[in-house]
Amino acid sequence: MRFTKMHGLGNDYIFVNCFEEKVVGPEKISPVISDRHRGIGGDGLILICPSEIADVKMRIFNADGSEAQMCGNGIRCVAKYAYEHKLVKSKNSAMTVETGRGVLTLGLEIDKKDKVEQIRVNMGRPILEPAKIPVAIDGDSVIEAAIDVGGQRMLMTCVSMGNPHVVFFVDDLDAVNLEKVGPVIEHHELFPERVNAHFVRVDSRKEFTMRTWERGSGITLACGTGASACCAAAVLTDRCGRGVTAHLPGGDLRLEWSQEDNCVYMTGPAAEVFTGDWPIS
Repeated sequence: MRFTKMHGLGNDYIFVNCFEEKVVGPEKISPVISDRHRGIGGDGLILICPSEIADVKMRIFNADGSEAQMCGNGIRCVAKYAYEHKLVKSKNSAMTVETGRGVLTLGLEIDKKDKVEQIRVNMGRPILEPAKIPVAIDGDSVIEAAIDVGGQRMLMTCVSMGNPHVVFFVDDLDAVNLEKVGPVIEHHELFPERVNAHFVRVDSRKEFTMRTWERGSGITLACGTGASACCAAAVLTDRCGRGVTAHLPGGDLRLEWSQEDNCVYMTGPAAEVFTGDWPIS
């Protein structure tokens, strides 16, 4: 199986071009090849597939084999790969990608060497209704609601960007033992489909710094849907304006929650690392 290793701000995945390759049992393959000691190493497996309703389709499998609906850093890599490997016929700077949360539109910044430098993604409208996130709390939204995590009372804001996110605003990110508290939150009884957990320190009205525990993958260097959810949460709690820069361990993302269409727009880079062959028995 031919693969390409790519990353968006260090959020790395193994990509397979399913225009040319046939992948059987991706949920079983992903944990094996994602292993950073015995496999290729990555936060999961992403399949780039033909689509009947968009330029390409992406399927995302976390490092534990579970399938995710959407990945913000992954979709930027898909767009870069599809453009540079000529999977799309059009040479313009717009592309559509079919995902688990529907068809998303991307704008590509192309350099003089015909390479994709930056990708702007319409991440769609934040979903705030508890039943649709999902989170087992009554009401119209979950904004700074109390949750018990290992005997500690914390305030959470919940947002779905096609996948569920819970955001905690803190003063000291270094004081958060993410490796310990992350899995407790991911598997908390309030989240029937598990959840991605983010801890955010607001630096100003225009920027924040965040750390992430992704469901099915653990600690990651970046999370695009998570950064989008944190942007929405910062606006909802009046901590930031609608245009912000998110500082993640792997780098920066530019985010805007538009008042015109209520969609979050995310801009950031993607990089191709190497290509190889993985033996399939």
